[in-house]
Amino acid sequence: MSIRIVGLGPAGLDHLPARNRDVLLRADATVILRTLSHPAAAEIAGSTTVASCDDLYESAAEFTDLYASIVDRVMEAARAGDVVYGVPGSPHVGEQTTSMILAAAAEEGIDVDVVGAPSFLDRALEVTAIDPIRDGLQVVDAHALPDPLPLHLPTLITQVDSPLRLADVAVELGRLLEPTAAVTILDRLADPDEVVRTVALASLAEHAAGPRTTLFVEAQPVGLLGLVETNRILRAECPWDMRQTHHSLLTHLIEEAYETADAIGRLPMASPAGTHDFGAYAEVEDELGDLLLQVLFHATMAAEAGAFDIDDVAEHNRRKLVRRHPHVFGDVDVAGADEVLANWEQIKQSEKNRASLMDDIPAGMPAVGRAMKVQKRAASVGFDWREVAPIFDVVRSEIDELAAAHDDREATTEELGDILFAVINLARHLRVDPEIALRGSVDRFIDRFRHVESAFSSQNRAIAEASPEELDAAWEAAKRATRAE
Repeated sequence: MSIRIVGLGPAGLDHLPARNRDVLLRADATVILRTLSHPAAAEIAGSTTVASCDDLYESAAEFTDLYASIVDRVMEAARAGDVVYGVPGSPHVGEQTTSMILAAAAEEGIDVDVVGAPSFLDRALEVTAIDPIRDGLQVVDAHALPDPLPLHLPTLITQVDSPLRLADVAVELGRLLEPTAAVTILDRLADPDEVVRTVALASLAEHAAGPRTTLFVEAQPVGLLGLVETNRILRAECPWDMRQTHHSLLTHLIEEAYETADAIGRLPMASPAGTHDFGAYAEVEDELGDLLLQVLFHATMAAEAGAFDIDDVAEHNRRKLVRRHPHVFGDVDVAGADEVLANWEQIKQSEKNRASLMDDIPAGMPAVGRAMKVQKRAASVGFDWREVAPIFDVVRSEIDELAAAHDDREATTEELGDILFAVINLARHLRVDPEIALRGSVDRFIDRFRHVESAFSSQNRAIAEASPEELDAAWEAAKRATRAE
């Protein structure tokens, strides 16, 4: 019992090494071809008795099911005698059944010999004039495109095996490339009627893609890696970018963070669940890009100092996420999100060698965020209210203490701070972000005040001339109007 896995090469038998032809045509064994939809396979089927697995393609719901069925068929035949299994191209390039058969045969003690052959890649490199060592090269599967999709190297997209698949790939490329971007269609390579045609991305989907369709895209400075490259060019060549320092950009970083927060604040509260507001999401996309640029800019300058670059930042963060999620990447069990947060703080304290949980909380943080951070750290070790009801009593108590201290400026300031701290604690227990809640209140006040201004302006009156009763009536009318809106 033995199995010989033989490559059929990129096209007809004339492109196949003599050894491969002899094994396939003169073998005293059962010959199984993965598919007859290949020039060499069709020629072999016309010259000798073969079995194919094309029927399995029609019955399998997923490719994983298909490959498993093919392996089962080959293994079943091998248990009865010698088998020659022919696969398109090279058995070592994009052929999942090769590794699956090797594993299955090893378990059963069946000998396997793999006979290589040229693959479509050899011809693709010829027609595109790409030297993979000089130029670099990446080969990706149209059935499982990377996300994000890097195009910083010359790229071959393989297995674009149907018009629907081609349309999907065109959509993904359209997220990164202009409609006029050049894409080269490679089809039926090494056949007399091979197709090597460069078209605009906008017309790509018009091609009748088939089992041997591949796309070639030249290296493009787009996407995340393109942004990194563009930032480095600007740093080297733009007078404004060249003169920046970490400190000169600090204000921009803070401003972009606030603008991002404003954009996120305009998303529906349930986002990303519920009904999507894609107009609001477009603003978030724009602001996240500005914020990302600030991160890249600081990393670029740090690289100039020999400290770190953007890859170091990303990898440091990746490792930190893995360490702080032992319930995902390790064997720690958690009961829910609260336990996740508790573990997170404990791991951080160990990593940072804190003497106190209150260490390294930035004094310059906005007070609302700093209060939340302090409370969460304390809660991570159980220093927290277990129910929300008593916190209402605390808020009422703090208000009473403020009322009693109103004649003392210092005490008033202290008690007012205690009220705000208690309200933030209440918001945390109600699972409401106090920053978002306060922003909403400020925005509502602005909207209502503008209605009041408009109401008095329509009467040719100044707000300052109105009586308290008139102001109160105008305010109530504004509340009704904004609620209706």
